[in-house]
Amino acid sequence: MHDTVARGMTRTRADPFPGDPPVTPQLVREHGLSDDEYARIEDMLGRSPTFSELGIFAALWSEHCSYKHSRKVLSDFPTDGAHVLQGPGENAGVLRLRDGWAVAFKMESHNHPSAVEPYQGAATGVGGILRDVFTMGARPCSTASGSARSLTRGIGTSLLESSVAWATMGIASASPP
Repeated sequence: MHDTVARGMTRTRADPFPGDPPVTPQLVREHGLSDDEYARIEDMLGRSPTFSELGIFAALWSEHCSYKHSRKVLSDFPTDGAHVLQGPGENAGVLRLRDGWAVAFKMESHNHPSAVEPYQGAATGVGGILRDVFTMGARPCSTASGSARSLTRGIGTSLLESSVAWATMGIASASPP
């Protein structure tokens, strides 16, 4: 069944599954969504979300998937310059060094997967970071892990002070052999 809402858009009505809890302000907070985000969901759907829909929005709008808290801070870092071969993006950033060498850096810029699952989560975090260095043609030569202060709690006086859980560095030739 479809319901018509403002702006001439048609929205699908969704009934909760039997046994689903009601979507309450407390449940919204437990899902890590702000009041403004919940209002945006209601506006997009033209109705209140079901429990399942709330979970989907919470996952997609989480720090892990959308960088909702760290994106603003990360955007303050420089991304181009004379020695930048590849700025930040899907893979590692690459800086030109002397004598035809380059260095690839990758940092996990949000929550650490091992906080959820210590062993497989750590493997996921390291594996993804190493993959991003490899995709830039570099060979990983260093990794570091630590529980540094969260970017959302304030910026330190150096990148290291305000960095996050995983960092990996790789070395590569800046020009094809």
